[in-house]
Amino acid sequence: MSVTNLLKGHEKDLGGGLMVRRFLPSAAKQAVGPFIFFDHFGPVDVPLDADHDVRPHPHIGLATVTYLFEGAMDHRDSLGTVQRIEPGAVNWMTAGSGIVHSERTPKDLVGKPHRTHGLQLWAALPVAHEETEPGFCHTPASAIPELHVAGAKVRVLIGSAFGQTSPVQTFSQTLYLDVALPAENELVLNSLPAEAAIYPIGGALEIDGAPLELHTMALLNTTGAQRVKANADARFVVIGGEPLDGHRFMYWNFVSSRKERISQAADDWEAQRFTPVPGETDWIPLPAKKPAA
Repeated sequence: MSVTNLLKGHEKDLGGGLMVRRFLPSAAKQAVGPFIFFDHFGPVDVPLDADHDVRPHPHIGLATVTYLFEGAMDHRDSLGTVQRIEPGAVNWMTAGSGIVHSERTPKDLVGKPHRTHGLQLWAALPVAHEETEPGFCHTPASAIPELHVAGAKVRVLIGSAFGQTSPVQTFSQTLYLDVALPAENELVLNSLPAEAAIYPIGGALEIDGAPLELHTMALLNTTGAQRVKANADARFVVIGGEPLDGHRFMYWNFVSSRKERISQAADDWEAQRFTPVPGETDWIPLPAKKPAA
């Protein structure tokens, strides 16, 4: 059987009317490879008076991976990075021992009609790298390998597939593909990593003859090949990698193999001991419910 489980996810309001569909972590599966968090937002026509800015907030023990299909956002972080994120680029921010960042609507889009659509994932760092120095790496769309396979357009965002390797550097085996598959075409996926999943962005897909509904993540049995067919023009992502080296504790924006490290990070944020984002004066406060000791 190619599909071992289906994750339906749940909707969450991030504020300002921006709704996301969250699929990881789930009760059935904490992570797929290193990916411990998976949010799909949009597509949505942004109201002229919308406030979708995400104020400064902290992370530890993970790397955020931001990928847009439509729209743009301005990333700023406590390292002094200022980067406009646009469709097709891969933005990998290593939190490691601690980083603070904000994600705001670019000034040229404020008060103007525009759409937003994208994915934000978190990759939990291996235990040996959880406290690594923070960093940010922007890989423009033009640097992402793109190829055509059996009628499909495949962009190798992270990792290696179909003889192509992404320039994005990771801390463990990681796979992230963006695939556009025209109607009635079929793509065979083989040699996938130990853990992998498919998530449809749009269109109508079948995996080995079984329909995969929109807003559903399919966890794959990677011991064999999967035949993915489009019954209508479709777009989907493939994520995966080697399994995590142990359970991770999660609280708010913090991930760690050690529960006490989560509590320390929460105390540090509440006391504003994290390095701030230059030029930013506000922040998202710690949730009222503290992490369990």
